[in-house]
Amino acid sequence: MATLKDIEVAAAINILSAFAFLVAFAFLRLQPINDRVYFPKWYLKGLRNSPLGSGAFVGKFINLDFRSYVRFLNWMPAALQMPEPELIDHAGLDSAVYLRIYLVGLKIFVPIAFLAFAVMVPVNWTNGTLELEHSTLVYSDIDKLSISNIPKGSPRFWTHLVMAYAFTFWTCYVLKKEYEIVASMRLHFLASEQRRPDQFTVLVRNVPPDPDESVNELVEHFFLVNHPDHYLTYQVVYNANKLSDLVKEQKKLRNWLDFYQLKYSRNQSRRPSTKTGFLGLCGERVDAIDLYTSKIEGLSEAITSERDKIMNNPKSIMPAAFVSFKTRWAAAVCAQTQQSRNPTIWLTEWAPEPCDVYWDNLAIPYVSLTIRRLIVAVAFFFLTFFFMIPIAFVQSLANIEGIEKAVPFLRPIIELKGVKSLIQGFLPGIALKIFLIFLPSILMLMSKFEGFISISALERRSATRYYIFQFINVFLGSIITGTAFQQLHNFMNQRANDIPKTIGVSIPMKATFFITYIMVDGWAGIAGEILMLKPLIIFHLKNFFLVKTEKDREEAMDPGSLGFNTGEPQIQLYFLLGLVYAVVTPILLPFIIVFFGLAYMVYRHQIINVYNQEYESAAAFWPDVHGRIIVALIVSQLLLMGLLSTKEAAQSTPFLIALPVLTIWFHMFCKGRYEPAFVRYPLQEARMKDTLERAREPNLNLKGFLQNAYIHPVFKKADDSESDAASEDSDQGPNLVPTKRQSQRGTPFPSKHSGSSSSLLPEAVQEH
Repeated sequence: MATLKDIEVAAAINILSAFAFLVAFAFLRLQPINDRVYFPKWYLKGLRNSPLGSGAFVGKFINLDFRSYVRFLNWMPAALQMPEPELIDHAGLDSAVYLRIYLVGLKIFVPIAFLAFAVMVPVNWTNGTLELEHSTLVYSDIDKLSISNIPKGSPRFWTHLVMAYAFTFWTCYVLKKEYEIVASMRLHFLASEQRRPDQFTVLVRNVPPDPDESVNELVEHFFLVNHPDHYLTYQVVYNANKLSDLVKEQKKLRNWLDFYQLKYSRNQSRRPSTKTGFLGLCGERVDAIDLYTSKIEGLSEAITSERDKIMNNPKSIMPAAFVSFKTRWAAAVCAQTQQSRNPTIWLTEWAPEPCDVYWDNLAIPYVSLTIRRLIVAVAFFFLTFFFMIPIAFVQSLANIEGIEKAVPFLRPIIELKGVKSLIQGFLPGIALKIFLIFLPSILMLMSKFEGFISISALERRSATRYYIFQFINVFLGSIITGTAFQQLHNFMNQRANDIPKTIGVSIPMKATFFITYIMVDGWAGIAGEILMLKPLIIFHLKNFFLVKTEKDREEAMDPGSLGFNTGEPQIQLYFLLGLVYAVVTPILLPFIIVFFGLAYMVYRHQIINVYNQEYESAAAFWPDVHGRIIVALIVSQLLLMGLLSTKEAAQSTPFLIALPVLTIWFHMFCKGRYEPAFVRYPLQEARMKDTLERAREPNLNLKGFLQNAYIHPVFKKADDSESDAASEDSDQGPNLVPTKRQSQRGTPFPSKHSGSSSSLLPEAVQEH
């Protein structure tokens, strides 16, 4: 069991680590050579010029203005100065609302901490229960501040019950206010944002097969018949995954060719060479430039062949399409209504914005999605279950006294000065952090296998699984595994009906482990985020080996993004720990408050200067954030009920039953009142925006705006040269919709509204 001294050692290590990271960042960001690493967002916006282009030679790489080093911490107030409306214009609503999650943490836990330290800590500290039971339980000084230090059946448990109600009501009040604010921000953002293709477009899936017509004809006829006054154009979905892989491979080869050409330009006395075998380590040695030139030529031929195959093979067209309408109102009606009497076909949903589309998954047949999700659910269950093995090992480090009793020969090493404090105060948190490094990549692969068609949906699903995983393994796993290991001897020598009591008393004793984890992950980890060591190294490697032009230097920048799939679940773990231990062990709260404050400042700086968000979902993730905090609140109430039941608090415990019921009712109220703003687009708002747009731009060419929006990226270069000719042909005059089906010959709707915005299938289109 970690003591106050162990916590002090861990705090010293992590505070020094965090301070070192922040000082290193403050120094590195001032150097002109690192300017593109720490301010890439401003370069992408065209609002910042490289300092390498002017001044003395040494000054291009090292900042010689010594006055700037005196103000090296001025980035902290600068990160807080930008107002939220300006931040939304600068970085988007997703980024601004993501920062509000940290503010919610501060709003919840700062008042709770003041109340807990004013009321709960004195109530817990002024008892001697643990000292009286020291022969049967392993405890530390920190546990004297927890509920474990109150004797069984004590009337002081009424204090914890009243505080549980107070903390619950305050948390719900903050959540309601934030839900209301974020919903209002979302609707205002949607009403005021610039015109985007996804506002007019829906994704249609599971188009039913027809032996007489192609997918192009089916889509066109269906929407001309059922949406005759509003339908504008469509873009079918192609299975271009193989072509996309070829293009990616070609890009990698071009990077190697650029590397060797740059190497040769620096030393023309000798042409660079490489080996043809695995990773260039074996095989015949050949001229590197000639090798990669020939490989690129061969890939170019393969790409052309694959593109022609897609253009001429109807089987490359998937039973799905992006359908665009003349107004937002019409798109909202189509996206939010059932299109056919058969609810399993002609399924419509809002199309993601083009940069949010995950194109690889559009080629997955819709009928296979259910099977894929079942497979992933089973795989996730086993991943979660088997991860308990390393968790048990990590917890053994946190309970070193138990190891000493089980393996006495390790005691001389463990008892060395400083070793014990290091093991108990620092290693458990860092070991758990290392185990979790590879988890997000695994969960993202699972989400991709499930078939979600947008990057935002992939990240939200991965975030949900990451949260479940952390709840089971990091939270429950740490409590249960640690308790079982620590109290194994007691379990084997006591009656079965006494075991729940031991578990109940031991739950607050895991606070010491979570304190070390918060310091490692929430203090040093956040400070390490702003240092951006990995992007810094990669940028300079690219800059030295690959960069030839200013354009190459821009492409070498890696601004990154928020990483919602990893960041948000990690935040939720701190909400869970704070709400669970607010009543049980309040000493944990200051560590959590430091995390929320530091993380808010760091991520605000990163959002302003670094991150370039891939997509904009208008804060569609907020219902998930709200729901997970509610789950944490209910878990804290249930655990408190279980804990008090072991304390023989029969008079006060029944009064806790109402708390989960009231919390669930509150969640249902918020879900009905605010969630529709995040899953539906009000027709009133859509009509209003359409009316304003028509008044401001009466001659808007909407079809030209939407024409190439949803073409697969690998086709865009080839399609740009043909789009003008296609648009000219489409305006030659009204024609009848051609068809091969007997029942639809002579359909009286002109085709000036029809036709795919892509010219990828010229032969097929001419046959329609």
